[in-house]
Amino acid sequence: MVAWIRNKEIGPLALGRRLVDLLGPTGDAVRQSLTALVFNSMTSLIAGAILGSITHTFEALPGLLVMVPAAIGLRGNIFGALGNRISTSIHLGTFNLSTRRDTVLGQNILASLSLTYVLSVTLAIMAKLVAVTFGIENSIGVLDLAVISIVGGTIASIIVLVATIALSAASVRQEWDLDNLVAPTMSTLGDALTVPSLFFATYLVGHGMATKLLGWLLVVGAIIVLVLTIRSKLEIFTEIVRESLPVLAMAAVLSTLAGIAVEKQLALFAALPALLIMQPAFVSSAGALGGILSSRISTNLHLGLVEPSLRPQGEARRDALLVLLIGFPIFVFNAVGAHVTGLLLNERSPGLFWILAASLLGGLLSVLFVIALAYYGTIAAWRSNLDPDNYGIPIVTASVDFVGVVALVLVLSILGIR
Repeated sequence: MVAWIRNKEIGPLALGRRLVDLLGPTGDAVRQSLTALVFNSMTSLIAGAILGSITHTFEALPGLLVMVPAAIGLRGNIFGALGNRISTSIHLGTFNLSTRRDTVLGQNILASLSLTYVLSVTLAIMAKLVAVTFGIENSIGVLDLAVISIVGGTIASIIVLVATIALSAASVRQEWDLDNLVAPTMSTLGDALTVPSLFFATYLVGHGMATKLLGWLLVVGAIIVLVLTIRSKLEIFTEIVRESLPVLAMAAVLSTLAGIAVEKQLALFAALPALLIMQPAFVSSAGALGGILSSRISTNLHLGLVEPSLRPQGEARRDALLVLLIGFPIFVFNAVGAHVTGLLLNERSPGLFWILAASLLGGLLSVLFVIALAYYGTIAAWRSNLDPDNYGIPIVTASVDFVGVVALVLVLSILGIR
């Protein structure tokens, strides 16, 4: 990173001119990104407030919290990648707002819904395995987790899907750059909608045989969807699912491990709920920043503006440094927002200074990680003749789910926050 700053292409004067241009009347990239990121943080704080207010549910249903980060991340991963593909088609001039099943958009929608259903079952199985492996006592059954994951996830996914299509249509009409909007917006909606949807779905468990029957019906339905997907004659549909399933499954594993990290620190978060309020916004912001960078690199690769070289060049360097700079006010906003929200809800906070220090230090570690991952992950997909639109955002957001939580917990420990 130091070498990048010393490079003449992004020296202080050049960087200053670029920031002035981007923030001035002739440029929109930073304005669009900051608007989306602030909106992302605000709604993620709402999700955090919901998390902080339902700790009793997590205590009553051990193991559920293990699945929550993965369930939240799945929405952003699937629909962020969908937005990425749409963005690329807009830039290439091939986008057509038609939802017929044989069109590009129609097949993308089918792929997103299929992935949502199948991977919701996968999340439930993973959460149960991880909970048992890491010694979460009396964790709820896999069918209970499946009911919560599928029902709650489907409700949230339908709303996010409609929003993705609406945002894409608006981007075409208003000539917005979807690369700057899709990652923060999908992360925002994933956070804001998934937590209450999962909470609503918890009312379907604990009803004995009725819950088990519902669980089996949903699981069998997922198997049927997977078989029909594999046998489909729609080329784009099957290609998206085939390429996306492995990376999304890996993303689910990492996000589930993040859930374990949160579950193991439940006592700390329960004692200082303002930290739990900040946690979704903290992780979501880092993932959104990496998603912006990944999306821009992916589009520039398709347009031939970025070379897939081992050492980042030109546009990739400048965009990476700008993402780092944009992150500073966002993590300040997250900390202050969590502290104020905690005060309004009469929830304890470690204090404004300490929560701000934790957010900035943890955010710096997380963003440096996602910058490297966003660039090299996207380049690796491109060099492997895979569509980076299917890989960039899922890899970044899933990894930061885990790394972000670990970084936050590590910084809390270093600062002595108990």
